[in-house]
Amino acid sequence: ELIDYGFGEQRLFKVILAETESKIVGMALWYFAYSTWKGKVLYLEDIIVKKDFRGMGIGSLLFNELILLAAKHRAKRMQWQVLNWNEPAIRFYQKYGANLSSEWLNGSLTEEQILNLKNIIQPL
Repeated sequence: ELIDYGFGEQRLFKVILAETESKIVGMALWYFAYSTWKGKVLYLEDIIVKKDFRGMGIGSLLFNELILLAAKHRAKRMQWQVLNWNEPAIRFYQKYGANLSSEWLNGSLTEEQILNLKNIIQPL
């Protein structure tokens, strides 16, 4: 799925890679979404830097590039999630003056739930 949705005909996301000596050491997976209330949003799904390469500014380089992309494409905001126990990530985003909200609850349905509900929902 990763290949199809990221590199196929109907791409759902984009990736920025951080490389050193032809070796991938980090990445940011992102996509544009639309908010009814806010407009165009650059959504950061994941920013990952290999453990041995953390603390070298690679995450900052990736995040900086996302900020530039958001500005270039006139996004009204950037959005992401961070787990409340991930203190290093929280500090990272706070360095940028990011707003970390406790107001929103995350909702989700698993693939199994979707398939079960599909069988009982009447289509429009």
